[in-house]
Amino acid sequence: MEIIKLRDDYIKLGQALKAAGVVESGAEAKEAIADGAVTVNGEVDTRRGRKLYSGDVAVFHGVEIKIED
Repeated sequence: MEIIKLRDDYIKLGQALKAAGVVESGAEAKEAIADGAVTVNGEVDTRRGRKLYSGDVAVFHGVEIKIED
């Protein structure tokens, strides 16, 4: 599990994938999200700009990314 510490109130989904190191670029994050390969709190989300808040969990290729304050 990767843990992302928030600097602001939220982080966008694409940024979280990059920060966790599961994708190498914003373009790769955009493609993964658009393809439906990312879930947020157990549901597929295809919005790259989806705001993640403390307590949210995103999963990409089996890697959990937990958002914390």
